[in-house]
Amino acid sequence: MAVTADELGTQDIKKLLIKQAVPSSIGILFMSVNILIDTIFVGQWIGSLAIAAVTVVLPITFLISSLGMAIGVGGGSVLSRALGADHKEKALHTFGNQIMMTFLLASVFVLFGLFFSTEMLMLFGAKGAIMEPARAFFFPIIISVPFLALCMMGNNVIRAEGKAKFAMVAMIIPAFINIILDIIFIKYLDLGMFGAALATAISYFSCFLFVFWFFYFKSELKLKIRHFKFNIPLVKEITELSFVTFSRQGVVSILAIILNHTLYTYGGEHSVAIYGIISRMLMFALFPILGITQGFLPIAGFNYGAGNYERVKESVQLSIKYAAFLATLIFVVILIFAKPIVAVFTTDPLVIAQTPEALRWVFAASPIIAVQLIGAAYFQAAGKAKKALLLTLSKQGFFLIPLVLILPNFLGIFGVWIAFPIADILSTILTGYFLKKEINTKLIQTNDGIL
Repeated sequence: MAVTADELGTQDIKKLLIKQAVPSSIGILFMSVNILIDTIFVGQWIGSLAIAAVTVVLPITFLISSLGMAIGVGGGSVLSRALGADHKEKALHTFGNQIMMTFLLASVFVLFGLFFSTEMLMLFGAKGAIMEPARAFFFPIIISVPFLALCMMGNNVIRAEGKAKFAMVAMIIPAFINIILDIIFIKYLDLGMFGAALATAISYFSCFLFVFWFFYFKSELKLKIRHFKFNIPLVKEITELSFVTFSRQGVVSILAIILNHTLYTYGGEHSVAIYGIISRMLMFALFPILGITQGFLPIAGFNYGAGNYERVKESVQLSIKYAAFLATLIFVVILIFAKPIVAVFTTDPLVIAQTPEALRWVFAASPIIAVQLIGAAYFQAAGKAKKALLLTLSKQGFFLIPLVLILPNFLGIFGVWIAFPIADILSTILTGYFLKKEINTKLIQTNDGIL
């Protein structure tokens, strides 16, 4: 049963977190399985170079579509707090402005990508034999990106309403469609990389159709024409919070550029393919932690807006506890089953030989990442854009990028893999400091209110 907006402020936090986090986790799981199977199909049916090509192209498309995710998360924070404070009209204006901002910005970036496709592919690491399959994969994907951006924006608004199950379905539908079309286009019609891209593009459009259906028939947010008019103060508030998420994806894209070039320099096309497998596993394996983080956001945002600070504090503590436990289990599984996991993706003996050790190192600090993810999400939910931005960028921007640039000069390709756990540890220490300070000062509630 879907959670209503009011229930975010009244239900038991444990039950509420489960209701919000489980559907979010399942949705992310299906999306991750979709990307994972997509990678397996292109690796087994096309070759390891295809994995490298996908590794180059996806950061470009995700950078553009993350505009929608950023506007969805940032606007979702505004929307959750507006609903918590019983400002329904502000919530409606927020959603209308989110739609307009997402469509316009995504369209502009897509046009830029079409005009400068070769330059973008080269920038993101399409070198040598990687360029041809990357180009075949790029064009169908880039055209469908505005639909993906609107889906990602809408999905976050659905969660902000407390209807996590519908958000889950929005992620499951394109996963099924993509997998089925992959089999048809790649295996039976032999369309290669173009077929893989076409399947993905159609799946994005199917997601858009479901999100449109939800808001037309099921949503509490019934928009009128006036809600689409740009409200400058509201756009500014959405932008400030959206900048946190978009900056993170921007930094992730910069990291992808640096990683792809560094990996190619020290290990050639095979090393890019190895990281392609690892990056898919990062998203797939950590799906429950990401689900808890997404489930936590509307709970924390609503209760912060309503002034229920004790409930905010409880949601922070429970989310970290559950996420840390699950992350530890995931690390143990990766540690034990790294070799058979890698063998599923490819038959290339060099990739199979080198990937398990790299996979273990990249996941080495995963048991502690819950503090970093939930801590950064709290500041975003509370509308504290500057701290949210600082903590969101800390792992990739402040620590991982410099480490990837420095360590391979001394340690070769191993320097890339060891950079990941070091960055996790440093960013967790930083986030833990700010979060503890926030809990001990801002989230202490007395009979007279917050101290």
